[in-house]
Amino acid sequence: MSFTKTTEQDSHYNHLETKSIKNLLSVINTEDQSVPKAVEKALPQIEALVAQTVKHLQNGGRLFYLGAGTSGRLGILDASECPPTFGVPASMVVGLIAGGDTAIRNAVEFAEDDTLQGWKDLQAHSITSNDMVVGIAASGTTPYVIAALEDCQQQQISTGCVTCNMGSPLAKVADYPIEVVVGPEVVTGSSRMKAGTAQKLVLNMITTTTMIQLGRIKGNKMVDMQLSNDKLVARGVNMLMDQLTIPEPEALQLLETHKNVRNALKYYSDGHTKNQ
Repeated sequence: MSFTKTTEQDSHYNHLETKSIKNLLSVINTEDQSVPKAVEKALPQIEALVAQTVKHLQNGGRLFYLGAGTSGRLGILDASECPPTFGVPASMVVGLIAGGDTAIRNAVEFAEDDTLQGWKDLQAHSITSNDMVVGIAASGTTPYVIAALEDCQQQQISTGCVTCNMGSPLAKVADYPIEVVVGPEVVTGSSRMKAGTAQKLVLNMITTTTMIQLGRIKGNKMVDMQLSNDKLVARGVNMLMDQLTIPEPEALQLLETHKNVRNALKYYSDGHTKNQ
């Protein structure tokens, strides 16, 4: 089957440098509006990957994201937000980027072309068949990611991917591929734009749905969130006031004592049950 890299096709717009700020913003906004529709078409693929991810994490496994450039940074972003949002260990969702931590802020030349480093990066975390590895690459052709997924498959490690081209080499080495085809970028080949937005939406869906399935949300509240600043403490207090119908001082004392909304709710519930 032939492979057409739509993320590299010529933009539908030309002479960008002659357009006004207003026109440029309108063009970018118009293109961005197509992204959620592209994600919608991939919902069955996303569901399949999430279902497997939930199974792996329920059995003590971990989720690894692997990417280069923008894709790698988006994986790290999503992984880094799981502990404060859902109260899970940092080791449960791990983001890896070609070129290492330096590449988070600065491009590392030719790091994405290294076909050996991806597997080495996974081995540094003692990767096993209990884990799920998701490669992220807008193009679907990043050697760092493809080679790592090939190594995973040889070791019976489940793999998935998030790409923005249909029928890519990356999708062929993923057990659970997600293909969100957003088409050409406004600036030809600048996949940090629509493709990056699509990847961010999909990664949000993967971890959020997985964590809900793992019981990390109660109702619609982040009861396991880390209370790492005043805003989050206030949010936790409000949750307790709302759920337990208690005044603010009592809610704050509960939270300060138990350090966690879920624990405070359980303590209060257990205490009232015993007193009945």
